[in-house]
Amino acid sequence: MNAQAHPDLTKNQSLVFGSLSDADGPLTAYAILDLLRDSGFRAPLQVYRALDKLVEYGLVHRLESLNAFVACSHKGCAGHGAAAFAICEKCGLVSEFTPDKAIACLEEWTREEGFHLSRTTIELRGTCQACAAA
Repeated sequence: MNAQAHPDLTKNQSLVFGSLSDADGPLTAYAILDLLRDSGFRAPLQVYRALDKLVEYGLVHRLESLNAFVACSHKGCAGHGAAAFAICEKCGLVSEFTPDKAIACLEEWTREEGFHLSRTTIELRGTCQACAAA
């Protein structure tokens, strides 16, 4: 997904999204701040405000276990409210995927329990295929 898909992005949101889109992996808010200092970013709050909106728009995901952020790699993430990631503990590779069966199971549980789900993020931690083969 690209920033043009959401016309209401501010300059700061576009810069933060661009940093994440260009990154080889997840970035912390402070890493984003360091990357954007030459663009006028001076305080972490500037980055966090932009990230909050980008997450709300479905353009960016927060990886809770890493306290970091990644640009969404799927169209329409904001529409389905669920994201899943496989995180390699050796090389740091983060792969986004859609586990439809797992999501369906979780949605069934929420209906049965009367739980009002707002967002789902699944994080799998382990070793990627390339690191396992090495």
